[in-house]
Amino acid sequence: MSTSPEQPASYWYVDDDARSTSVMEAMRSYRAAEVAMRRRTQQTMDMGENELLVLRFLARARLRDELVTPVTLSRYLGITSASTTALLDRLEKSGHIVRTPNPRDRRSVVITSSEKSDDEVRHTLAAMHDRMMSVVRDLTPDQRATVIGFLDAMREAVDLIDG
Repeated sequence: MSTSPEQPASYWYVDDDARSTSVMEAMRSYRAAEVAMRRRTQQTMDMGENELLVLRFLARARLRDELVTPVTLSRYLGITSASTTALLDRLEKSGHIVRTPNPRDRRSVVITSSEKSDDEVRHTLAAMHDRMMSVVRDLTPDQRATVIGFLDAMREAVDLIDG
């Protein structure tokens, strides 16, 4: 397949519109960079993907003042309760989470991230978050609205794909 100078070569996206293809290629490139960043973060923090997902989930839940139980995490991660228990045992042993009695259900526990964990995540990711926010701050309000609309539409398109 030959390409014209205005149409980038793409092994995945076939489209007569070079502009559309270039947007999809830019997304693919960003996604690859994000995956690589997540791998580096996992190595730096000596954690697996699910451990980091739990810490991020707990941080968001704290901001919304939501209680998180092991069942909530099992559903979020799509793993069994036994796997969730093993994961939480590792995070508790490393000092990243705290289990406390659930004030709404005494048969259950509530999972929260520890102060140590919050500090470690902030320290590890602060510079990257600052660089990303710098990019966002440079956008005009119209550009931000366009980006948000585009990303929301792409998320919806991906969410519609059947496993």
